[in-house]
Amino acid sequence: MLKKTLLSTMAICALGATAQDAPLTYPAAPADGTTYQCFGMTVDDRYRPLENDTAAETLAWVKAENKVTGDYLSQIPYREGIRRRLTELNNYVKTGLPWREHDGKYYFFVNDGLRNQSVLYRADKPYAEDAEVFLDPNKLSEDGTVALTGVFQSKDGRHTAYTISRSGSDWTEIYVLDTATGQLLDDHIEWAKFTGAAWDGDGFYYSAYPRPEAGKEFSNANEYHKVYYHRLGTPQSDDRVIYENPEQPLYFHSVGVTDDGMWLIVDGGGQGFGNSLYVKSLKDRDNSPWITIEPTMESTLAVIDTTPAGELLIFTSADAPRNRLVAVDPASPARENWRVILPEDPQGGVLTGVNIADGKIIATYDRDASNHVYLYDIDGKAIGEIKLPTYGSASFSTRRKAPEVFYSFSSFTYPSTIYSYDMASGESTVVKTTDVAGLNPDDYVTEQVFYTSKDGTRVPMFIVYKKGLSRDGTNPVYLYGYGGFNITLNPTFSPSRLLWLENGGIYAQANLRGGAEYGEAWHEAGTKMKKLNVFDDFIAAGEYMINEGWTTPELLTIEGGSNGGLLVGACVNLRPDLFRVAIPRVGVMDMMRYHLFTIGWNWASDYGTADDSPEMARYLLGYSPLHTIRNDGTRYPSILVTTADHDDRVVPAHSFKYAAALQAADTGDRPKLIRIDSKAGHGAGKPIGKVIDEWTDLYSFIFYNLGRTPAVR
Repeated sequence: MLKKTLLSTMAICALGATAQDAPLTYPAAPADGTTYQCFGMTVDDRYRPLENDTAAETLAWVKAENKVTGDYLSQIPYREGIRRRLTELNNYVKTGLPWREHDGKYYFFVNDGLRNQSVLYRADKPYAEDAEVFLDPNKLSEDGTVALTGVFQSKDGRHTAYTISRSGSDWTEIYVLDTATGQLLDDHIEWAKFTGAAWDGDGFYYSAYPRPEAGKEFSNANEYHKVYYHRLGTPQSDDRVIYENPEQPLYFHSVGVTDDGMWLIVDGGGQGFGNSLYVKSLKDRDNSPWITIEPTMESTLAVIDTTPAGELLIFTSADAPRNRLVAVDPASPARENWRVILPEDPQGGVLTGVNIADGKIIATYDRDASNHVYLYDIDGKAIGEIKLPTYGSASFSTRRKAPEVFYSFSSFTYPSTIYSYDMASGESTVVKTTDVAGLNPDDYVTEQVFYTSKDGTRVPMFIVYKKGLSRDGTNPVYLYGYGGFNITLNPTFSPSRLLWLENGGIYAQANLRGGAEYGEAWHEAGTKMKKLNVFDDFIAAGEYMINEGWTTPELLTIEGGSNGGLLVGACVNLRPDLFRVAIPRVGVMDMMRYHLFTIGWNWASDYGTADDSPEMARYLLGYSPLHTIRNDGTRYPSILVTTADHDDRVVPAHSFKYAAALQAADTGDRPKLIRIDSKAGHGAGKPIGKVIDEWTDLYSFIFYNLGRTPAVR
């Protein structure tokens, strides 16, 4: 445990700005001077060779860039102290929610501290001391880079399929175990993607793409997603195509089976804000027709369960921008025949989740980006509220016919606590707590503020800091945002964030337009030719923290990943004066060509594409981080770009080209570095060792460039 003196507010670093901003020599990037025409506009794409991430010249550039970055980070005197403290903060027992499977056993994940991947246990009772290891993904690779991404047990409990990802890739493999013995069967599915295993009879349904071209597995566009049925004991080559849409190669299709085994469900996505929905009776699976519930992708639809009357219970945004729950009779699926169970929340909340337990509905709503949970009967009659401790996020584990309910709750300074909920009494009981060494939640304050964006829109933001912090303009602020794809940023716990907070840093999380915080209208207000609203919201968040006396531009760091990496890159180009440090992680940086790689085309519903129209192309080019870097001597923040060699969600070419352009431009003397991880992807399933390594480098870079020394040993 750290001594009290080590937890004091950061002291000003003795190293002056000259050390941080000393000129760096960057390796020359592969370039060929490519330009192309787009609706009469000439687009500079001189670093096009970096799109070939397996070319020898690209690999040599990656190696040289990592050396420059490694040499820079190695000079930071407290880097190893940061690593030690992050290791301590991450070294605690992490326990997942239990769930009861078809074999009658309880399953739950546990990580006893610093294991790269959590271990799956099973027992007769939740968290029983005699629980046995069911599956240990740490044994699937020597370095922990194979992640267990899903577990799916057959309805008779005899077999369990599991999905894995290698090195952070979205490509999925499926294996099958004998549930009782744990023996691995011969069944093995390759080149699946965005899928689980939906059991029916003596096999399961899954979704997959054709085998990709060798050498381009992680960059080529993914097309012709199909649903297959695999019968146990047969080779993958014998699997039958159950559903496809050859006229729409860019659609992808997810498959499921209702809990009662009566309906096969296929939803399609890729070309809209929502998804199409088709169902098929499994009473006569070979001859029954597909029934269309929704042919377009204009709304979200998700089958939750079936009602006692045989209707499909569907969560949807159709005719309800803040979502509702309806019952649909497959025999008369037209929208006018839908029966409303839970209408849109009259208090303005957004319905975000529905669970069924013992014939009752547990509904989770977001109000100002924080979860609130209510209980209803199966017809939507209110029963009561499941009270949560504070601002935070809740997740539920239920079974449709069982009365037992488990849920987890976490917030910024509250690690996950697991509760059981008594449906009869309405009481919650703590089942499992989490102990993080040195953390006392009462030492910190979480508050929610609302600030005004450029166009007058009221935007919420959470601010987390140590009690007693003064608004004297001397506080380092870490501002995080996302703003896209209908995703809400709720309060969640991160052990690595504690290092920032315990050293007197402020964490600010802005709930930007483009997310789902207030429903579809909030999302739509940050899409396509309204995307600049998202950047304006983020810039206004930084200005708020300065105007309210919390900090100054010289102490303001911004960070975001994926769509949030785009956010950071765009805002740096728009307001380089406002930020001191910028961390764009695995970002979408080339808005003119993003749709040409892997599943980039799927993002067109949020972004639009340069092929849509001259107006859309001009709008995208006007904010694309790669294309709007200033080259006139304007002093930019210190920038550390991150990506990974197996990122087949946002291909590393985005970050490669952006970093090369940054380093070649005249943007002042502050460092413009790129950190390129190996055997890693977009982020999911990353082993804890790599997580600690990455945060060590991010915090080292941030503290060093803010001119502050963290109190670490």
